[in-house]
Formats: sequence, structure tokens, C-alpha cells
Amino acid sequence: MSNLSKRAEHAVALATAAGERLGLRAEQPRVLHDVFNVLVHLAPHPVVVRVPSLTLVTTGEQAAKQRHELAVTGWLADTGAPVVRPSPLVPREPVECGGRSLTFWEFVTEEPLADGADLAELFVRQAADAAALHRLLADYPGGSELPVLSPLVPATGAALARLRTQDGHGLTEAELQRAEREYAVLETLVRDLTAHFPGARVQTLHGDSPAYNILRTTGGPLFSDFEDVTRGPVEWDLTLAGPQAVEAYERAGGRPVDRALLDVMDGARLLQVVGALALVPQMPEMGPMMAPAIDLWRSRAPLALPQGAP
Repeated sequence: MSNLSKRAEHAVALATAAGERLGLRAEQPRVLHDVFNVLVHLAPHPVVVRVPSLTLVTTGEQAAKQRHELAVTGWLADTGAPVVRPSPLVPREPVECGGRSLTFWEFVTEEPLADGADLAELFVRQAADAAALHRLLADYPGGSELPVLSPLVPATGAALARLRTQDGHGLTEAELQRAEREYAVLETLVRDLTAHFPGARVQTLHGDSPAYNILRTTGGPLFSDFEDVTRGPVEWDLTLAGPQAVEAYERAGGRPVDRALLDVMDGARLLQVVGALALVPQMPEMGPMMAPAIDLWRSRAPLALPQGAP
């Protein structure tokens, strides 16, 4: 495991220690992914440990989110839905180790994309798949226990508050004030979403753009990464997908998407990226990665509720 970041090395140590506590001795642990989370395969076991590496929440808050995630994905897996399952080799519970809260997932082998694959076309097809996922999630029996749009409120508010204490984030004072005003709009919206958008379909959601979070495997596509699972309008799961993907979703789902609500959710997603600037001191390479989205946020009109809304 040469050339690992210090963050990844630490994650491997935590994953292997937590695995051993559960009876999984990893002989050849390897890092599969290293961005917001580090994913560690506890080879030879068919188990992947997700180790949060970039977060602004406490271990307890992280574990509470993970319990929702494990409950939703476990329920989906039990009903035969195409999802990456919680590992059947350990209890469906977060595991605290070294001040982090870890989760354990079934290892799956991804199929490489064919040479010359049309990624835009693939994404459109996956947006259509998200319609089927939403139909399944609408029946999740624990939906009433989930908070509404929790990746935004309070998460983005906490991130913006952290930015207030940091230097070098790249925002002007006017831009930071704009972001704070937009967050206040979101707080109002989340308090009573259907009052502002009476036709909104509020239900259990993946929470983090499911069309981007599909693994292609020999057994078919599997939805993954439900760590932002929440309740809200389906438009939140379609943010920044683009017109073709939204139209494919509508054709597959048989119900129209509220374009006005989608526009608000697009703006909310961009505000979430603005808040994520608070994580750049932990991972400086994120700054350039987020720059195009930050520029898009700057170019948009500020978030506002529909005229005539209460």
C-alpha cells in the first residue's frame, strides 16, 4: 500500500482494528477510494469499511446519520433492491474506533467501462434508474423518522459558520453574506416545504444524487453511498443533472418534475458546495475541484422563495 495519503494510512489502521474486533482479520487491506471517505477492502474478506475522513460533525452525529443509512439500505437490500448491502458478516451498526464512526459494507467487483463509452448517455440512463429507486424508497416504513433535507439544514449552516472562522476560503465578505442569506431561505423552506411548493413529493430520498452513485457490476447496477439519506422532494436527488437526465427520469417515473422546485434545489446544492469550502483546510486539493461549481453559484441569482409563498 505504497503512496497512500496520511489520511488513507490512518483509515486503513482504523478499519483493520475495527475489523479485528468483529472477527475479521484483514491479511491484505487495500484502499479502494480516498476522497470524502476512505473505503478500505478488508481482503480476503468480502467486506469494505467506510471511514469518514472529511467531516464537520461529531462522532455521535456521524453515527446517528449512519444508523439511518444502514436502516434504509438494509431494508432495501432485504426487499431485493439493487443496492450495495450492509455487510452480512457483522451487525448493522456503526462501529466507533479511534474517534471515528465506521460502517461495514459488502464488497462488490465493479465492471470497467468499455473503451469509448458515452458517459453523458450513461448518466442519463442512470437518472432513469433513479425513478425506480424513488418508487421503492416511497414505501420505506421508517421515513417519518428521517429529518427533512438534512444535508442542507442544519449541515450547510454549520459549514457556513465554520467558514466565518477561517481565512483564505476565497469568498468575499459580500459573497459570504449572500450565502448566509440563502441559508436562511432554506431554513424557512425546510420548516414547511409543502406550504411553498404544494405539489412537492416529500418522501425518503437517497440524498446525494443517486445517478452519480451507481456501481456497475457483473450482476447489474447497484446504488451506493446513502450516507446523506433524508426526506424531501424528489427534485433534491436530481440536482444539476441536466435537462436530458431529468426528462429520462420523468419518462421512467411517469410523473413530472417541478422545474421551479428543481431550480431552487439546484441553487441549494450549489450552496452546499460553497459550505464545503470549510473542508478545504483538511484537503487542499478540493479547492480547485470545487471551483467550477462555486463560479456557477456566483453566476446565479440568489436563492429566493416563490413569490406569494407564506
